[in-house]
Amino acid sequence: MKVAYFDCPSGAAGDMILGSLVDAGLPFEILRDQLEGLHLPGYSLERREVMKGAFRATKIEVHVRAETGGTHPHPHRDLPAILGIIAAAELTVSVKKAASRIFERLAAAEGRAHGLPPERVQFHDVGAVDAIIDITGACIGLDWLGVDTVHCSALPIGGGMVRGPHGSIPVPAPGTAELLKGFPVVDTGVKRELVTPTGAAILTTLATASGRMPAMTVRSIGYGAGTMDLETPNVVRVFLGEMAERADLQTIVQVETTVDDMSPQLYEPLMERLFEAGALDVYLTPVLMKKSRPGVVVTALCEAGMVDGLRRVCFEESTTIGVRWTTYQRERLPREMITLATSLGSLSYKVSRLDGRIVTVTPEFDEVRRIAREKGLAVREALEQARAEGRRLVR
Repeated sequence: MKVAYFDCPSGAAGDMILGSLVDAGLPFEILRDQLEGLHLPGYSLERREVMKGAFRATKIEVHVRAETGGTHPHPHRDLPAILGIIAAAELTVSVKKAASRIFERLAAAEGRAHGLPPERVQFHDVGAVDAIIDITGACIGLDWLGVDTVHCSALPIGGGMVRGPHGSIPVPAPGTAELLKGFPVVDTGVKRELVTPTGAAILTTLATASGRMPAMTVRSIGYGAGTMDLETPNVVRVFLGEMAERADLQTIVQVETTVDDMSPQLYEPLMERLFEAGALDVYLTPVLMKKSRPGVVVTALCEAGMVDGLRRVCFEESTTIGVRWTTYQRERLPREMITLATSLGSLSYKVSRLDGRIVTVTPEFDEVRRIAREKGLAVREALEQARAEGRRLVR
C-alpha cells in the first residue's frame, strides 16, 4: 500500500502541498498538462526552487490574470459553479471525485461558520482560480503518484488576527476551525495564519489518519515552500513510501455523554438516531456516579467529520446537558464479505486477515437467526454449525 505522509511543522496551504508533491516526484509538465483539462482561462503555472531557512524547497505559484471585461483577478464562485467546472473537466474519475469532496466539505465548513447552506457560500479567495488549481492539482498529484492512503501530522493552528472578506477575524479563520474539528492540532506560539482553508480542506478531507508518522518504507521526500518567512522553515514535507498491509489505520472520534435521569426506553431510539447520523458503533456502559447514583455512559464512535451531527443527536434525544469527544487512532484488520454455500443454505461471512493469514470467519447473525427459525433449529446450534462450516470452507 503506497502512503503519503504530510509533515506540517509550520502549517499547510494548498500551494505548499502541491509544491511538496512536485518535489517528491510528480513531473511538473504532467501536472500542468492535466490541469489544462479544467479549461480555466487566464492563469499560468510557475515552478521554482527556493530556500526556506536551511531547506531547499519547491515553490509553485499560480499567476492569475484579470478576466476579459473584468477588473478582479479572483472571481467569487459558489459551490455549484465550482462543482460544475470539475464535473466538466477532462480528468480521471478519481481526481474529480476527490476534488469535489474537498470543495463540498469546505462549503459545509464555511456554511456552518457563517450560517449559510453550503450551496450559497461565496468562496471569495478560496473559490478563485489559484485555489481551484491547488486543490485539483493536489488530487492529480496523489493520483499520478499512485498514493493509496494519506496521513498527516498534527496541524499548527497559528494565532493572532488576519484580514478577510468579512474584515478582521481571529486565527484560525472560522471555516478553517470547522475543518480542523476532530483532527490533532498544536499551538506553536506563532501568531500568523499557518493553516489556510484550502490547506485544511485538502488534508482533513483526504487524510485517513493523523498524528504520528505510520511505519513505512520511505521512497522519496518532497518539500513544498510557503509564502511567509518564519523563524522555522515554512515548508510542508511529504514522505512517499510503502506501508505494510497488516491493518487499516484510521483517525476516529469517541463521542460520549453520561446520563442518570432518563427512562431506559429512550436509549434504543437514541442509539438508532446516532447510527443514522453516521456513528460507526454505539454502546452503553452502566456506571456509578457521585452519591452512588446509577448512570449510563453513552459512547458513539465516528469519523472526524461526523462529530457535530452526533453531538446534536445526544442533546436532542437524551436528557444530557453536556457532551465530550476525544480523537483516537485505531487499526482495523483487512476484511471482506463473502458468500458460502453451507448445509444450512447460502450465508454471508465477514473474513478478516492478519499479514495475509485468515484470523476470523464470522457468519452474519441475522441470516443465521432467520434460517434457524425457518428450519426449526435453536439459534445457538445453528450459529455454532455456521461458524464451524465457515472456517472449514474458507481454509
